[in-house]
Amino acid sequence: MKLSIDFRPKLFSAFRNYSREQLMNDVMSGIIVGIVALPLAIAFGIASGVSPEKGIITAIIGGFIVSFFGGCSVQVGGPTGAFVVIVYGIIQQFGIEGLAVATVLAGLMLIGMGLLKLGTVIKFIPYPIIVGFTSGIALVIFTTQIKDFLGLTMANVPSDFLAKWAAYGKALDTTNLWALGVGIVSILIIVYSKKIFKKIPGSLLAIVVMTVVVYVLKNYAGISGVETIGDRFSINATLPTPSTIPINLNTINLLLPAAFTIAMLGAIESLLSATVADGITGNQQNSNTELIGQGIANLVTPLFGGIPVTGAIARTMTNINNGGRTPVAGIVHSIALLLILLFLGSLTKHIPMACLAGVLIVVAYNMSEWRTFRSLLKNPKADVVVLLVTFFLTIIFDLTLAIEIGILLAMVLLVKRLSETSHISVLNNKLNMRQDAERTANNDELTLPDGVEVYEIEGPFFFGIANKFEESMRQLSVKHPKIRIIRMRKVPFMDSTGLHNLESLYRLSNKTNIQLVLSGVNDNIREMLVTSGFADKIGKDNICSNINKAVERAGELVLENREN
Repeated sequence: MKLSIDFRPKLFSAFRNYSREQLMNDVMSGIIVGIVALPLAIAFGIASGVSPEKGIITAIIGGFIVSFFGGCSVQVGGPTGAFVVIVYGIIQQFGIEGLAVATVLAGLMLIGMGLLKLGTVIKFIPYPIIVGFTSGIALVIFTTQIKDFLGLTMANVPSDFLAKWAAYGKALDTTNLWALGVGIVSILIIVYSKKIFKKIPGSLLAIVVMTVVVYVLKNYAGISGVETIGDRFSINATLPTPSTIPINLNTINLLLPAAFTIAMLGAIESLLSATVADGITGNQQNSNTELIGQGIANLVTPLFGGIPVTGAIARTMTNINNGGRTPVAGIVHSIALLLILLFLGSLTKHIPMACLAGVLIVVAYNMSEWRTFRSLLKNPKADVVVLLVTFFLTIIFDLTLAIEIGILLAMVLLVKRLSETSHISVLNNKLNMRQDAERTANNDELTLPDGVEVYEIEGPFFFGIANKFEESMRQLSVKHPKIRIIRMRKVPFMDSTGLHNLESLYRLSNKTNIQLVLSGVNDNIREMLVTSGFADKIGKDNICSNINKAVERAGELVLENREN
Protein backbone atom coordinates (compact mmCIF):
# COMPACT_ATOMS: atom_id res chain seq x y z
CA MET A 1 0.00 0.00 0.00
CA LYS A 2 1.39 3.38 -0.99
CA LEU A 3 1.87 5.80 1.92
CA SER A 4 0.71 9.33 1.09
CA ILE A 5 2.03 12.28 3.08
CA ASP A 6 -0.32 15.20 3.60
CA PHE A 7 2.25 18.03 3.62
CA ARG A 8 1.34 21.09 1.55
CA PRO A 9 2.58 24.33 3.16
CA LYS A 10 0.28 27.27 2.50
CA LEU A 11 3.21 29.57 1.66
CA PHE A 12 3.87 27.81 -1.64
CA SER A 13 0.27 28.04 -2.83
CA ALA A 14 -0.10 31.65 -1.62
CA PHE A 15 1.97 33.04 -4.50
CA ARG A 16 -0.29 31.70 -7.25
CA ASN A 17 -2.55 34.76 -7.23
CA TYR A 18 -0.37 37.07 -5.15
CA SER A 19 -0.72 40.80 -5.79
CA ARG A 20 1.30 43.86 -4.85
CA GLU A 21 -1.64 45.10 -2.77
CA GLN A 22 -1.69 41.89 -0.73
CA LEU A 23 2.09 42.11 -0.27
CA MET A 24 1.72 45.60 1.24
CA ASN A 25 -1.09 44.38 3.51
CA ASP A 26 0.98 41.40 4.65
CA VAL A 27 4.06 43.56 5.32
CA MET A 28 2.12 46.15 7.35
CA SER A 29 0.28 43.45 9.27
CA GLY A 30 3.53 41.57 9.95
CA ILE A 31 5.19 44.70 11.38
CA ILE A 32 2.20 45.39 13.65
CA VAL A 33 2.07 41.75 14.83
CA GLY A 34 5.83 41.88 15.51
CA ILE A 35 5.31 44.92 17.75
CA VAL A 36 2.42 43.19 19.52
CA ALA A 37 4.49 40.02 19.96
CA LEU A 38 7.46 41.78 21.57
CA PRO A 39 6.08 42.38 25.09
CA LEU A 40 4.29 39.03 25.09
CA ALA A 41 7.43 37.15 24.03
CA ILE A 42 9.44 38.84 26.79
CA ALA A 43 6.74 38.22 29.40
CA PHE A 44 6.19 34.57 28.45
CA GLY A 45 9.95 33.96 28.40
CA ILE A 46 10.46 35.34 31.91
CA ALA A 47 7.34 33.62 33.29
CA SER A 48 8.58 30.32 31.84
CA GLY A 49 11.82 30.61 33.79
CA VAL A 50 14.19 31.65 30.96
CA SER A 51 15.81 34.97 30.08
CA PRO A 52 13.68 37.51 28.15
CA GLU A 53 15.61 37.24 24.89
CA LYS A 54 14.83 33.49 24.80
CA GLY A 55 11.16 34.38 24.46
CA ILE A 56 11.96 36.74 21.59
CA ILE A 57 14.20 34.15 19.90
CA THR A 58 11.36 31.63 20.15
CA ALA A 59 9.00 34.06 18.44
CA ILE A 60 11.57 34.84 15.72
CA ILE A 61 12.66 31.33 14.79
CA GLY A 62 9.52 29.42 15.73
CA GLY A 63 7.26 32.04 14.16
CA PHE A 64 9.23 31.97 10.91
CA ILE A 65 9.11 28.18 10.63
CA VAL A 66 5.40 27.96 11.49
CA SER A 67 4.60 30.46 8.72
CA PHE A 68 7.00 28.85 6.24
CA PHE A 69 5.94 25.22 6.71
CA GLY A 70 2.47 25.53 8.30
CA GLY A 71 -0.92 24.62 6.91
CA CYS A 72 -2.78 27.79 7.93
CA SER A 73 -2.40 30.96 5.86
CA VAL A 74 -2.67 33.43 8.76
CA GLN A 75 -1.28 31.49 11.73
CA VAL A 76 1.34 33.34 13.80
CA GLY A 77 3.51 31.11 15.98
CA GLY A 78 5.58 31.78 19.06
CA PRO A 79 5.64 31.28 22.83
CA THR A 80 2.20 31.35 24.49
CA GLY A 81 0.77 31.51 27.97
CA ALA A 82 -0.47 27.94 27.79
CA PHE A 83 3.12 26.65 27.93
CA VAL A 84 4.25 28.79 30.86
CA VAL A 85 3.23 26.28 33.52
CA ILE A 86 4.66 23.16 31.89
CA VAL A 87 7.89 24.88 30.74
CA TYR A 88 8.54 26.37 34.19
CA GLY A 89 7.98 22.97 35.81
CA ILE A 90 10.34 21.18 33.41
CA ILE A 91 13.09 23.76 33.96
CA GLN A 92 12.73 23.51 37.74
CA GLN A 93 13.00 19.72 37.60
CA PHE A 94 15.32 19.02 34.67
CA GLY A 95 16.95 22.34 33.82
CA ILE A 96 17.28 24.12 30.46
CA GLU A 97 18.82 21.05 28.81
CA GLY A 98 15.86 18.94 29.94
CA LEU A 99 13.47 21.46 28.42
CA ALA A 100 15.39 21.35 25.11
CA VAL A 101 15.17 17.55 25.01
CA ALA A 102 11.44 17.55 25.86
CA THR A 103 10.74 20.17 23.18
CA VAL A 104 12.64 18.23 20.51
CA LEU A 105 10.76 15.04 21.43
CA ALA A 106 7.50 16.98 21.27
CA GLY A 107 8.49 18.24 17.82
CA LEU A 108 9.03 14.67 16.63
CA MET A 109 5.65 13.67 18.06
CA LEU A 110 3.91 16.55 16.27
CA ILE A 111 5.57 15.60 12.98
CA GLY A 112 4.49 12.01 13.56
CA MET A 113 0.90 13.11 14.22
CA GLY A 114 0.89 15.04 10.97
CA LEU A 115 2.38 12.16 8.95
CA LEU A 116 -0.21 9.78 10.42
CA LYS A 117 -2.94 12.29 9.48
CA LEU A 118 -4.14 12.79 13.04
CA GLY A 119 -4.83 16.49 12.49
CA THR A 120 -8.60 16.05 12.41
CA VAL A 121 -8.62 13.60 15.33
CA ILE A 122 -6.97 16.10 17.70
CA LYS A 123 -9.96 18.42 17.21
CA PHE A 124 -12.23 15.84 18.84
CA ILE A 125 -10.74 16.29 22.31
CA PRO A 126 -13.74 17.11 24.54
CA TYR A 127 -14.37 20.82 25.03
CA PRO A 128 -14.65 20.58 28.87
CA ILE A 129 -11.03 19.29 28.94
CA ILE A 130 -9.81 22.23 26.87
CA VAL A 131 -11.67 24.78 29.00
CA GLY A 132 -10.63 23.01 32.21
CA PHE A 133 -6.91 23.11 31.62
CA THR A 134 -7.02 26.53 29.89
CA SER A 135 -8.78 28.06 32.92
CA GLY A 136 -6.41 26.20 35.23
CA ILE A 137 -3.37 27.50 33.35
CA ALA A 138 -4.78 31.04 33.55
CA LEU A 139 -5.12 30.78 37.34
CA VAL A 140 -1.60 29.38 37.67
CA ILE A 141 -0.15 32.17 35.48
CA PHE A 142 -1.97 34.77 37.61
CA THR A 143 -0.56 33.13 40.74
CA THR A 144 3.03 33.21 39.44
CA GLN A 145 2.82 36.98 38.86
CA ILE A 146 1.74 38.01 42.37
CA LYS A 147 5.32 38.36 43.66
CA ASP A 148 6.36 40.81 40.95
CA PHE A 149 2.98 42.55 40.86
CA LEU A 150 3.16 43.34 44.58
CA GLY A 151 6.96 43.72 44.62
CA LEU A 152 7.25 41.17 47.46
CA THR A 153 10.63 40.44 49.02
CA MET A 154 10.94 36.65 49.04
CA ALA A 155 14.02 34.41 49.03
CA ASN A 156 12.29 31.54 47.26
CA VAL A 157 8.83 31.12 45.77
CA PRO A 158 7.46 27.55 46.20
CA SER A 159 6.49 25.75 43.01
CA ASP A 160 3.36 24.19 44.56
CA PHE A 161 0.18 26.19 43.95
CA LEU A 162 -1.17 26.12 47.51
CA ALA A 163 2.27 26.57 49.08
CA LYS A 164 2.84 29.57 46.81
CA TRP A 165 -0.24 31.36 48.14
CA ALA A 166 0.75 30.51 51.71
CA ALA A 167 4.20 32.04 51.09
CA TYR A 168 2.62 35.15 49.57
CA GLY A 169 0.49 35.56 52.69
CA LYS A 170 3.55 35.45 54.93
CA ALA A 171 5.44 37.99 52.77
CA LEU A 172 2.50 40.35 52.33
CA ASP A 173 4.01 42.89 54.72
CA THR A 174 6.93 43.37 52.27
CA THR A 175 4.63 44.76 49.55
CA ASN A 176 6.30 47.54 47.55
CA LEU A 177 3.65 50.20 46.90
CA TRP A 178 5.61 51.66 43.98
CA ALA A 179 5.71 48.25 42.26
CA LEU A 180 2.02 47.73 43.03
CA GLY A 181 1.24 51.13 41.53
CA VAL A 182 3.22 50.30 38.36
CA GLY A 183 1.34 47.01 38.02
CA ILE A 184 -2.10 48.56 38.51
CA VAL A 185 -1.43 51.44 36.10
CA SER A 186 -0.10 48.94 33.52
CA ILE A 187 -3.36 46.98 33.68
CA LEU A 188 -5.42 50.15 33.38
CA ILE A 189 -3.43 51.25 30.32
CA ILE A 190 -3.88 47.84 28.64
CA VAL A 191 -7.61 47.74 29.36
CA TYR A 192 -8.56 51.32 28.48
CA SER A 193 -5.99 52.38 25.86
CA LYS A 194 -7.78 50.40 23.12
CA LYS A 195 -10.67 52.88 23.37
CA ILE A 196 -8.33 55.73 22.44
CA PHE A 197 -5.53 54.15 20.42
CA LYS A 198 -7.06 51.63 18.03
CA LYS A 199 -3.82 50.59 16.32
CA ILE A 200 -1.35 50.62 19.24
CA PRO A 201 -1.32 47.43 21.34
CA GLY A 202 -2.17 48.15 24.96
CA SER A 203 0.58 45.89 26.29
CA LEU A 204 3.22 47.70 24.22
CA LEU A 205 1.91 51.12 25.28
CA ALA A 206 1.93 50.06 28.94
CA ILE A 207 5.53 48.83 28.71
CA VAL A 208 6.76 51.99 26.96
CA VAL A 209 4.96 54.37 29.34
CA MET A 210 5.82 52.54 32.56
CA THR A 211 9.44 51.94 31.50
CA VAL A 212 9.87 55.70 30.98
CA VAL A 213 8.12 56.48 34.28
CA VAL A 214 10.22 54.02 36.29
CA TYR A 215 13.43 55.22 34.57
CA VAL A 216 12.62 58.80 35.59
CA LEU A 217 11.73 57.75 39.14
CA LYS A 218 14.98 55.81 39.51
CA ASN A 219 17.33 58.38 38.03
CA TYR A 220 15.71 61.68 39.04
CA ALA A 221 13.51 60.97 42.06
CA GLY A 222 15.75 58.50 43.92
CA ILE A 223 13.12 55.75 44.00
CA SER A 224 14.96 52.48 43.46
CA GLY A 225 12.53 49.91 44.84
CA VAL A 226 10.95 48.93 41.51
CA GLU A 227 12.78 45.93 40.05
CA THR A 228 13.46 45.88 36.30
CA ILE A 229 14.44 43.12 33.86
CA GLY A 230 18.07 44.32 34.03
CA ASP A 231 18.13 43.83 37.82
CA ARG A 232 17.36 40.14 37.37
CA PHE A 233 18.68 39.20 33.92
CA SER A 234 21.59 40.03 31.66
CA ILE A 235 20.25 40.69 28.16
CA ASN A 236 22.09 39.18 25.19
CA ALA A 237 20.67 41.11 22.21
CA THR A 238 22.07 38.81 19.50
CA LEU A 239 20.80 35.82 17.59
CA PRO A 240 22.56 32.77 19.11
CA THR A 241 24.38 30.10 17.13
CA PRO A 242 22.81 26.64 17.14
CA SER A 243 24.06 24.07 19.62
CA THR A 244 23.67 20.32 19.96
CA ILE A 245 21.18 18.76 22.35
CA PRO A 246 22.27 15.64 24.28
CA ILE A 247 19.61 12.97 23.79
CA ASN A 248 19.89 9.41 25.05
CA LEU A 249 17.52 6.66 26.13
CA ASN A 250 17.63 7.72 29.79
CA THR A 251 16.62 11.32 29.04
CA ILE A 252 13.96 10.13 26.58
CA ASN A 253 12.37 7.85 29.20
CA LEU A 254 12.57 10.59 31.80
CA LEU A 255 11.13 13.38 29.68
CA LEU A 256 8.64 11.48 27.50
CA PRO A 257 5.57 12.39 29.64
CA ALA A 258 6.51 16.09 29.58
CA ALA A 259 7.16 15.92 25.83
CA PHE A 260 3.76 14.29 25.29
CA THR A 261 2.09 17.14 27.19
CA ILE A 262 3.93 19.76 25.12
CA ALA A 263 2.96 17.97 21.89
CA MET A 264 -0.70 17.56 22.83
CA LEU A 265 -1.01 21.11 24.14
CA GLY A 266 0.77 22.49 21.07
CA ALA A 267 -1.44 20.50 18.71
CA ILE A 268 -4.66 21.51 20.45
CA GLU A 269 -3.82 25.21 20.74
CA SER A 270 -2.48 25.48 17.19
CA LEU A 271 -5.43 23.73 15.56
CA LEU A 272 -7.93 25.67 17.66
CA SER A 273 -6.23 28.92 16.63
CA ALA A 274 -6.26 27.84 12.97
CA THR A 275 -9.93 26.81 13.20
CA VAL A 276 -10.91 30.18 14.65
CA ALA A 277 -8.91 31.89 11.88
CA ASP A 278 -10.65 29.81 9.21
CA GLY A 279 -14.02 30.87 10.55
CA ILE A 280 -13.12 34.53 10.08
CA THR A 281 -11.17 34.45 6.81
CA GLY A 282 -13.18 31.73 5.08
CA ASN A 283 -9.99 29.83 4.25
CA GLN A 284 -9.41 26.13 4.84
CA GLN A 285 -6.44 25.01 6.89
CA ASN A 286 -4.57 21.78 6.26
CA SER A 287 -4.46 20.44 9.82
CA ASN A 288 -1.91 17.70 9.08
CA THR A 289 0.48 20.16 7.42
CA GLU A 290 -0.04 22.52 10.35
CA LEU A 291 1.02 19.79 12.79
CA ILE A 292 4.12 19.02 10.72
CA GLY A 293 4.99 22.74 10.57
CA GLN A 294 4.55 23.07 14.34
CA GLY A 295 6.69 19.96 14.80
CA ILE A 296 9.54 21.34 12.68
CA ALA A 297 9.39 24.60 14.66
CA ASN A 298 9.71 22.74 17.96
CA LEU A 299 12.48 20.60 16.52
CA VAL A 300 14.61 23.59 15.45
CA THR A 301 13.88 26.28 18.06
CA PRO A 302 15.54 24.46 21.01
CA LEU A 303 18.80 24.36 19.04
CA PHE A 304 18.93 28.15 19.50
CA GLY A 305 17.89 28.08 23.16
CA GLY A 306 14.20 28.69 22.50
CA ILE A 307 11.17 27.32 24.32
CA PRO A 308 8.11 25.45 22.91
CA VAL A 309 6.26 27.02 19.98
CA THR A 310 2.59 26.93 19.10
CA GLY A 311 0.02 28.93 17.20
CA ALA A 312 -0.90 32.07 19.15
CA ILE A 313 -4.58 33.00 18.92
CA ALA A 314 -4.13 36.65 19.99
CA ARG A 315 -1.33 37.31 17.47
CA THR A 316 -3.14 35.39 14.75
CA MET A 317 -6.26 37.52 15.31
CA THR A 318 -4.13 40.68 15.23
CA ASN A 319 -2.71 39.51 11.90
CA ILE A 320 -6.19 38.95 10.45
CA ASN A 321 -7.55 42.26 11.74
CA ASN A 322 -4.68 44.18 10.12
CA GLY A 323 -5.08 42.64 6.67
CA GLY A 324 -2.65 39.70 6.77
CA ARG A 325 -3.94 36.88 4.57
CA THR A 326 -0.86 34.81 3.64
CA PRO A 327 2.10 33.31 5.53
CA VAL A 328 4.20 36.27 4.31
CA ALA A 329 2.73 38.31 7.19
CA GLY A 330 3.98 35.77 9.74
CA ILE A 331 7.45 35.77 8.16
CA VAL A 332 7.56 39.61 8.25
CA HIS A 333 6.54 39.47 11.93
CA SER A 334 9.63 37.32 12.62
CA ILE A 335 11.91 39.67 10.68
CA ALA A 336 10.51 42.68 12.56
CA LEU A 337 11.19 40.97 15.89
CA LEU A 338 14.74 40.11 14.78
CA LEU A 339 15.47 43.76 13.95
CA ILE A 340 14.00 44.87 17.29
CA LEU A 341 16.17 42.34 19.14
CA LEU A 342 19.37 43.37 17.33
CA PHE A 343 18.94 47.14 17.50
CA LEU A 344 16.69 47.77 20.50
CA GLY A 345 17.20 44.66 22.58
CA SER A 346 19.48 46.33 25.10
CA LEU A 347 16.68 48.75 26.07
CA THR A 348 14.54 45.88 27.40
CA LYS A 349 16.60 45.83 30.60
CA HIS A 350 14.74 48.98 31.76
CA ILE A 351 11.28 47.32 31.60
CA PRO A 352 9.76 47.03 35.13
CA MET A 353 8.95 43.50 36.30
CA ALA A 354 5.69 44.78 37.83
CA CYS A 355 4.64 46.04 34.40
CA LEU A 356 5.29 42.62 32.83
CA ALA A 357 3.32 41.08 35.70
CA GLY A 358 0.44 43.38 34.79
CA VAL A 359 0.67 42.29 31.14
CA LEU A 360 0.52 38.61 32.13
CA ILE A 361 -2.35 39.16 34.56
CA VAL A 362 -4.39 40.58 31.67
CA VAL A 363 -3.30 37.62 29.52
CA ALA A 364 -4.39 35.24 32.31
CA TYR A 365 -7.77 36.97 32.58
CA ASN A 366 -8.34 36.66 28.83
CA MET A 367 -7.27 33.00 28.93
CA SER A 368 -9.49 32.14 31.88
CA GLU A 369 -12.71 31.93 29.83
CA TRP A 370 -14.57 32.28 33.12
CA ARG A 371 -17.88 32.93 31.39
CA THR A 372 -17.53 29.73 29.36
CA PHE A 373 -16.41 27.89 32.51
CA ARG A 374 -19.51 29.10 34.37
CA SER A 375 -21.84 28.11 31.52
CA LEU A 376 -20.32 24.61 31.33
CA LEU A 377 -21.21 24.06 34.98
CA LYS A 378 -24.85 23.93 33.81
CA ASN A 379 -24.11 21.06 31.40
CA PRO A 380 -24.69 17.34 32.12
CA LYS A 381 -22.92 15.99 35.21
CA ALA A 382 -20.40 14.01 33.16
CA ASP A 383 -19.14 17.16 31.43
CA VAL A 384 -19.00 19.02 34.75
CA VAL A 385 -16.93 16.23 36.30
CA VAL A 386 -14.44 16.28 33.39
CA LEU A 387 -14.23 20.09 33.58
CA LEU A 388 -13.63 20.28 37.33
CA VAL A 389 -11.24 17.33 37.51
CA THR A 390 -9.10 18.78 34.70
CA PHE A 391 -9.20 22.26 36.27
CA PHE A 392 -8.19 21.19 39.78
CA LEU A 393 -5.55 18.73 38.60
CA THR A 394 -4.01 21.56 36.53
CA ILE A 395 -3.73 24.01 39.42
CA ILE A 396 -2.93 21.59 42.25
CA PHE A 397 -0.73 19.05 40.49
CA ASP A 398 0.47 19.66 36.93
CA LEU A 399 -0.72 19.96 33.36
CA THR A 400 0.66 16.56 32.30
CA LEU A 401 -1.48 14.73 34.84
CA ALA A 402 -4.47 16.97 34.09
CA ILE A 403 -4.45 16.19 30.36
CA GLU A 404 -3.86 12.46 30.85
CA ILE A 405 -6.54 12.02 33.54
CA GLY A 406 -8.94 14.38 31.76
CA ILE A 407 -8.75 12.47 28.48
CA LEU A 408 -8.98 9.11 30.29
CA LEU A 409 -12.02 10.28 32.27
CA ALA A 410 -13.68 11.64 29.12
CA MET A 411 -13.11 8.30 27.36
CA VAL A 412 -14.59 6.34 30.28
CA LEU A 413 -17.65 8.59 30.38
CA LEU A 414 -18.02 8.30 26.58
CA VAL A 415 -17.96 4.51 26.82
CA LYS A 416 -20.56 4.72 29.59
CA ARG A 417 -22.80 6.90 27.43
CA LEU A 418 -22.43 4.62 24.41
CA SER A 419 -23.20 1.60 26.60
CA GLU A 420 -26.36 3.30 27.83
CA THR A 421 -27.53 3.97 24.27
CA SER A 422 -26.89 0.35 23.22
CA HIS A 423 -29.36 -2.31 24.27
CA ILE A 424 -30.52 -5.80 23.39
CA SER A 425 -34.12 -6.98 22.96
CA VAL A 426 -35.64 -10.42 22.33
CA LEU A 427 -38.49 -11.13 19.88
CA ASN A 428 -40.39 -14.36 19.32
CA ASN A 429 -43.47 -15.64 17.49
CA LYS A 430 -44.01 -12.55 15.31
CA LEU A 431 -42.17 -9.41 14.19
CA ASN A 432 -44.10 -6.20 13.61
CA MET A 433 -42.80 -4.96 10.24
CA ARG A 434 -45.08 -1.92 9.76
CA GLN A 435 -42.39 0.65 10.62
CA ASP A 436 -39.48 -1.59 9.76
CA ALA A 437 -37.00 -0.49 7.05
CA GLU A 438 -36.66 -4.13 5.95
CA ARG A 439 -40.42 -4.51 5.40
CA THR A 440 -41.40 -6.07 2.08
CA ALA A 441 -44.60 -5.38 0.11
CA ASN A 442 -47.84 -6.28 1.96
CA ASN A 443 -45.86 -7.81 4.80
CA ASP A 444 -46.92 -6.10 8.04
CA GLU A 445 -45.94 -9.08 10.19
CA LEU A 446 -43.21 -11.66 9.93
CA THR A 447 -44.04 -15.01 11.55
CA LEU A 448 -41.15 -16.84 13.16
CA PRO A 449 -40.90 -20.65 12.89
CA ASP A 450 -41.24 -22.62 16.14
CA GLY A 451 -38.01 -22.69 18.12
CA VAL A 452 -36.66 -19.48 16.56
CA GLU A 453 -35.89 -16.36 18.58
CA VAL A 454 -34.61 -13.02 17.36
CA TYR A 455 -32.17 -11.00 19.46
CA GLU A 456 -31.76 -7.42 18.21
CA ILE A 457 -28.68 -5.39 19.09
CA GLU A 458 -29.14 -1.63 18.85
CA GLY A 459 -26.01 0.53 18.93
CA PRO A 460 -22.27 -0.13 18.68
CA PHE A 461 -21.29 -3.70 19.57
CA PHE A 462 -18.05 -2.96 21.39
CA PHE A 463 -16.33 -3.80 24.66
CA GLY A 464 -18.66 -1.53 26.64
CA ILE A 465 -21.70 -3.71 25.88
CA ALA A 466 -20.36 -6.96 24.43
CA ASN A 467 -19.52 -8.56 27.78
CA LYS A 468 -23.14 -8.13 28.91
CA PHE A 469 -24.56 -9.66 25.76
CA GLU A 470 -24.85 -13.29 26.82
CA GLU A 471 -26.16 -12.34 30.26
CA SER A 472 -28.83 -10.13 28.68
CA MET A 473 -29.95 -12.87 26.31
CA ARG A 474 -30.29 -15.37 29.14
CA GLN A 475 -32.49 -12.94 31.03
CA LEU A 476 -34.60 -12.06 27.97
CA SER A 477 -35.04 -15.56 26.56
CA VAL A 478 -38.54 -16.91 27.12
CA LYS A 479 -37.78 -20.52 26.18
CA HIS A 480 -34.88 -22.61 25.04
CA PRO A 481 -34.63 -21.84 21.28
CA LYS A 482 -33.34 -24.04 18.47
CA ILE A 483 -32.23 -21.14 16.28
CA ARG A 484 -30.95 -17.76 17.43
CA ILE A 485 -31.15 -14.95 14.92
CA ILE A 486 -28.84 -12.09 15.93
CA ARG A 487 -30.26 -9.02 14.21
CA MET A 488 -27.50 -6.45 13.64
CA ARG A 489 -29.09 -3.92 11.27
CA LYS A 490 -28.62 -1.14 13.88
CA VAL A 491 -25.01 -2.01 14.72
CA PRO A 492 -22.79 0.61 13.03
CA PHE A 493 -19.52 -1.02 14.07
CA MET A 494 -18.11 -3.92 16.06
CA ASP A 495 -14.70 -4.14 17.76
CA SER A 496 -12.57 -7.17 18.57
CA THR A 497 -14.31 -7.63 21.94
CA GLY A 498 -17.67 -7.80 20.19
CA LEU A 499 -16.26 -10.36 17.75
CA HIS A 500 -14.84 -12.40 20.62
CA ASN A 501 -18.25 -12.29 22.29
CA LEU A 502 -19.93 -13.62 19.13
CA GLU A 503 -17.39 -16.44 18.94
CA SER A 504 -18.04 -17.30 22.60
CA LEU A 505 -21.78 -17.31 21.93
CA TYR A 506 -21.22 -19.56 18.92
CA ARG A 507 -19.24 -22.09 21.00
CA LEU A 508 -21.82 -22.01 23.81
CA SER A 509 -24.68 -22.44 21.33
CA ASN A 510 -22.94 -25.42 19.70
CA LYS A 511 -22.74 -27.17 23.07
CA THR A 512 -26.51 -26.79 23.54
CA ASN A 513 -27.34 -27.62 19.89
CA ILE A 514 -28.49 -24.07 19.11
CA GLN A 515 -27.62 -22.66 15.70
CA LEU A 516 -26.77 -19.02 15.04
CA VAL A 517 -27.95 -16.89 12.12
CA LEU A 518 -26.79 -13.29 11.69
CA SER A 519 -29.07 -10.72 10.08
CA GLY A 520 -28.52 -7.22 8.68
CA VAL A 521 -24.72 -7.34 8.85
CA ASN A 522 -23.18 -4.29 7.17
CA ASP A 523 -20.22 -4.53 4.80
CA ASN A 524 -17.56 -3.50 7.35
CA ILE A 525 -18.68 -6.04 9.93
CA ARG A 526 -19.06 -8.73 7.25
CA GLU A 527 -15.47 -8.11 6.14
CA MET A 528 -14.34 -8.40 9.76
CA LEU A 529 -16.18 -11.73 10.12
CA VAL A 530 -14.61 -13.09 6.93
CA THR A 531 -11.08 -11.91 7.78
CA SER A 532 -11.23 -13.40 11.27
CA GLY A 533 -12.48 -16.77 9.98
CA PHE A 534 -15.73 -16.57 11.95
CA ALA A 535 -17.77 -16.52 8.73
CA ASP A 536 -16.44 -19.98 7.87
CA LYS A 537 -17.24 -21.28 11.36
CA ILE A 538 -20.85 -20.10 11.40
CA GLY A 539 -21.29 -20.76 7.68
CA LYS A 540 -21.57 -17.99 5.12
CA ASP A 541 -25.15 -19.04 4.35
CA ASN A 542 -25.98 -18.11 7.94
CA ILE A 543 -24.90 -14.48 7.47
CA CYS A 544 -27.92 -12.82 5.88
CA SER A 545 -28.38 -9.31 4.52
CA ASN A 546 -31.84 -8.74 6.04
CA ILE A 547 -34.35 -10.23 8.48
CA ASN A 548 -36.55 -11.77 5.77
CA LYS A 549 -33.68 -13.89 4.45
CA ALA A 550 -32.57 -14.67 8.02
CA VAL A 551 -36.04 -15.99 8.96
CA GLU A 552 -36.18 -17.98 5.73
CA ARG A 553 -32.76 -19.48 6.52
CA ALA A 554 -33.86 -20.25 10.09
CA GLY A 555 -36.90 -22.13 8.69
CA GLU A 556 -34.60 -24.23 6.48
CA LEU A 557 -32.43 -25.09 9.49
CA VAL A 558 -35.47 -26.09 11.56
CA LEU A 559 -36.57 -28.49 8.80
CA GLU A 560 -33.07 -29.93 8.49
CA ASN A 561 -32.99 -30.55 12.25
CA ARG A 562 -36.34 -32.35 12.14
CA GLU A 563 -35.22 -34.59 9.28
CA ASN A 564 -32.05 -35.45 11.16
